[in-house]
Amino acid sequence: FHLDHAASLPYFLEKTTFKGRVFMTHATKAIYKLLLSDYVKVSKVSVEDMLFDEQDIIRSMDKIEVIDFHQTQEVNDIRFWCYTAGHVLGAAMFMVDIAGVRVLYTGDYSREEDRHLRAAETPQFSPDVCIIESTYGVQLHQPRAVREKRFTDVVHSVVSQGGRVLIPAFALGRAQELLLILDEYWAAHPDLHNIPIYYASPLAKRCMTVYQTYINAMNDRIRNQFEGSNPFDFKHILPLKSIENFEDDGPSVVMASPGGLQSGLSRQLFDIWCHDKKNACVIPGYAVEGTLAKTIMNEPKEVTLMNGLQAPLNMQVHYISFSAHADFSQTSAFLNELRPPNIILVHGEANEMGRLKQKLLSQFADQNMRVLTPKNCQTVEMHFNAEKTAKAIGRLAEKTPEEGNRVSGLLVRKGFTYQIMAPEDLHVFTQLSTGTVTQRLSIPYKGAFSVLKNRLQQLYEGVEISNDEVPTLKVHSKVTVKQEGTDYVVLQWVSDPISDMVSDSIIVMMMGFNPESPRARTPDSDSKESEVEKDSSKIFQSLFASLFGDVKEEEGKLIISVDGIVATVDHVKNTVACENENLKERIKTTLQRMQNAIKPISSQ
Repeated sequence: FHLDHAASLPYFLEKTTFKGRVFMTHATKAIYKLLLSDYVKVSKVSVEDMLFDEQDIIRSMDKIEVIDFHQTQEVNDIRFWCYTAGHVLGAAMFMVDIAGVRVLYTGDYSREEDRHLRAAETPQFSPDVCIIESTYGVQLHQPRAVREKRFTDVVHSVVSQGGRVLIPAFALGRAQELLLILDEYWAAHPDLHNIPIYYASPLAKRCMTVYQTYINAMNDRIRNQFEGSNPFDFKHILPLKSIENFEDDGPSVVMASPGGLQSGLSRQLFDIWCHDKKNACVIPGYAVEGTLAKTIMNEPKEVTLMNGLQAPLNMQVHYISFSAHADFSQTSAFLNELRPPNIILVHGEANEMGRLKQKLLSQFADQNMRVLTPKNCQTVEMHFNAEKTAKAIGRLAEKTPEEGNRVSGLLVRKGFTYQIMAPEDLHVFTQLSTGTVTQRLSIPYKGAFSVLKNRLQQLYEGVEISNDEVPTLKVHSKVTVKQEGTDYVVLQWVSDPISDMVSDSIIVMMMGFNPESPRARTPDSDSKESEVEKDSSKIFQSLFASLFGDVKEEEGKLIISVDGIVATVDHVKNTVACENENLKERIKTTLQRMQNAIKPISSQ
């Protein structure tokens, strides 16, 4: 829910054309609205320059869906689920499965359990790609016990000598961890009970109800403690609304936001306290380049106050990292367990990221791992050769075929899976249903039906005679030929590749001898032979065009063009010329079938 991850979401959902779905864990969604609403209120950007407003945040909430840890979701056949990431309440690592290729995106994560959060989980299988944060690069954190002792020792020492301790921290995340440490330490040291601890963040106070609600998302320590009392109901910590409500009349500890000391209450208190050597500023986490928090870590002699004046920096500055980001030891151990073949480093400073890349390549030199460090907006392309298998289901799966047997069925693709099924099972295993197209064609014909029957029997072996009310023939049990009138016959068939071919050949045959067709006129003399040849050529050209598209006639030959490949057909000599053997064989086979359909028919 931190701003560097979630702050663009209202703009993305409300100001762009994005129409996809958005998923968050329950705790993240609860804090998201509070955090973004506070950001809009305290932002110093003019209304005209703001990327989104409160209404955009409210509308975005309606589009965000929640997901539980380890709950598998599927969107457009892409499966994903999430693991605990540590870091902050609700943080999650997402595993995304696309056609069997798994990608793990860690986001911000921590492998170290602290006082209220579990450590990041280790997925039960290795991903093909791991997109992992590199915030701390090759740096190493101190052990938690050492950090906590340093922190409490500094605080105790300063307040015991009458000083003030400023802890600039982001309102949510590490702040709750530090408050738990301070409240527990104060409870164990009665001599400190007269020294107040203030938590200066109205936002954090509102979000504390979320922390109290999602106790079950925390570690066993907090859950066990909750059985007796709410660990976030602090006994020694008071809220501080503003500097006007603060009585600075003695030693105290104040945790205030923002963590970078850019503005706000933390900066106001810093400007007041920085000149006194009895006071201390504890930087508890990662400091961004360019912020005052980063500057004072180098202990300059002077600092620039908010009013523009220079002031001496006499207060103590301690950097004690409680940042819940993985350090090098956590990152390398995590990757050593997963052994992903592809690693993409993100969320880090370029130089630190480069050092981490080199160290990982050195550590896993024998693993053949790829480590990439893309810049912002740089595209990374990876190619995976996933096996594609089709599963036979339904009637096709009732009997195991023997080796060499041919299995015929419909290949159905759903997302990234394939199934083979009988056409009759299509409506059972899919939301589709099979249908048929019945073709009916009337052809002018004034000849004797018996002549037509004889011609069909010459051409086809399977011609059946039906005793219907009108003369009827059944060709290959597929095409029905009826003489429904004195001057025409009707062809009817259920459309499929074979039936369509049979019906086409019958039509061509009838056009060849039908008295009503100009192509069927018997030449009276040698002078009309060329005209008959032209008619025959047009028939071939028409049939080839229906199959191959672009067909032209040049000097009595047909020129067929398919995807830039040219073939020349001489239907008189029954020859095909083409440099592409596959296309040549296809055309030769087609030509032979046409010849078989037309040649047996006499023109006399």
